[in-house]
Amino acid sequence: MEATRQVVVADPIDAGAIARLRAGPCTVEDVSGDPSRLPPLLPTAWAILVRSRTKVDRNLLAAAPRLRLVARAGVGVDNVDMVAAGERGVRVVNAPAAATASVAELSLTFYLLLVRGLLPKISSTKSGKWERGTSGHELAGRTVGFVGYGRIAREIARRLALLGARTLAFDPFVPRAVDTTEIVPLNDLLARSDIVSVHAALTAENHHLLDARAFAQMKPGAFLVNVARGALVDEVALLEALHSGRVGGAALDVFEQEPPTNRALLDHPHVIATPHLGASTAEAQARAGADVVDEVLRALRGEPLVAVVSPPGGSR
Repeated sequence: MEATRQVVVADPIDAGAIARLRAGPCTVEDVSGDPSRLPPLLPTAWAILVRSRTKVDRNLLAAAPRLRLVARAGVGVDNVDMVAAGERGVRVVNAPAAATASVAELSLTFYLLLVRGLLPKISSTKSGKWERGTSGHELAGRTVGFVGYGRIAREIARRLALLGARTLAFDPFVPRAVDTTEIVPLNDLLARSDIVSVHAALTAENHHLLDARAFAQMKPGAFLVNVARGALVDEVALLEALHSGRVGGAALDVFEQEPPTNRALLDHPHVIATPHLGASTAEAQARAGADVVDEVLRALRGEPLVAVVSPPGGSR
């Protein structure tokens, strides 16, 4: 008879989700509050639940000979060595829809702050000034270009349509849109968009996809929003484009290095910076925990999984 399988919770997830997991056919070790307790548990771990803190690299996988499942409580799996996991036959699952609404709402917040020029007005009013007069533009009638057209971009497009904005998208894996969004080449998107909004997954091929050449193709004074992964944007080139006025402003929830150390970028008056919190609402975190626990329970019961992430070159 097979021994009870051990599931290790390496990073903090919703407490209700952990309670449901404890009721399943497994033992649960929650070491999310003390990462130093993780290594001794790896030799007996059957599954491991992570967010972004724990890096599931070759060393971790080598230390976990019984590991069969990695569950990422979120969307991106760039903290998981997918090649090594595939070689080991370790399945990787995620929670692809958990943060869709939260990241969409943050993106819309950024658009409005940038287009209306609100951040300087907020700061000046709080400092005791009363600077009225024309400030920015309406979002209605603007064109938003999505770099990457997955769940989040499509949800934003749905909401933007209600606000009277137009949408373009560049995504080599999406031949046609499911709505009124126009699928275009990247150079066309850059030239036509009032806001370039980044939603692509990070791969080796698209590192610094938005570089000096890309910024030179943008509509003068257009805005950049990045809520995906910091390394998709060349921050040195972005700072130069901000200084020159080619980019009129940027809202960044993600950075090449986190926490960010580029003070010149953070201190730029036309940059809005937040600490990678797009998916950090209470609702999104509860959904992420629930979704990955559902997957772990399906795996424990031998049922088909619904959110398997394919290894590079593989198929779902």
